[in-house]
Amino acid sequence: MLTHSTARVLEPGDLDAALAVLHSDPVANAFVTSRVNVAGLDPWRLGGEMWGFYAAGKLTSLCYAGANLVPICATPEAVAAFAERARRSGRRCSSIVGPADATAELWSRLEPHWGPAREIRRHQPLMTTRALPADIAPDPRVRRVRKDEMEVIMPACVAMFTEEVGVSPLAGDGGLLYQARVAELVSTGRAFARIEDGEVVFKAEIGAVTRHTCQIQGVWVAPSHRGRRLSESGMAAVLHYALRDVAPVVSLYVNDFNTAARAAYRRVGFTEVGAFMSVLF
Repeated sequence: MLTHSTARVLEPGDLDAALAVLHSDPVANAFVTSRVNVAGLDPWRLGGEMWGFYAAGKLTSLCYAGANLVPICATPEAVAAFAERARRSGRRCSSIVGPADATAELWSRLEPHWGPAREIRRHQPLMTTRALPADIAPDPRVRRVRKDEMEVIMPACVAMFTEEVGVSPLAGDGGLLYQARVAELVSTGRAFARIEDGEVVFKAEIGAVTRHTCQIQGVWVAPSHRGRRLSESGMAAVLHYALRDVAPVVSLYVNDFNTAARAAYRRVGFTEVGAFMSVLF
């Protein structure tokens, strides 16, 4: 047993201890927990390494190091250890994202070596709800996207991603990985849209899923339909599916500068429970 503070790459035998850390904050850790539930700690299946920080022999903090670098329940000592490992490994991620305080500290240590970032979003409110809104009716035209509607939904997904992240998901591999992810969400019944005359008017997906919570992502309204409060009735519809079929708590996080989206989420019952930070490369 380790008796001092140290960090190492976790192995499949560490799964129970890692899940105990993840379950200590099920909402903030939903993204990584959902991946671990499916893939375990095998780096090939997980899509990256899971680093663990031990204090006095006990696993206390994690860091997922894949396409994203994600600090999890990371103490200041753990952040220092994860930053040193990341510095030695070199940047292989497209973003650093996680709880705001730990992510800010992690970035402050990595910026001299990895900077500059393309964009930094220092405050992204993390919001949750457990109930449907009492005064906003779900849009009856929002439904699950069918498998034969990939060609309909993909342009809206690409537009949302480009608008949100600032780069196209079609860059690099031509969009193969992104299309595969969208297809996975569609095939598992976690992609929702209102489609009129072959055009996506509103869309959203349920991304991360655990037994405790699920996380809504990719909320988008076609520019020509904005200003009609379709995001509110659309989100109410997605919440209906999520709370009935998926998990007892629904979460999302949003950019603090997106005041319209934050107001819409509050109107459908979401409340702020924390904050994320993202560093985009």
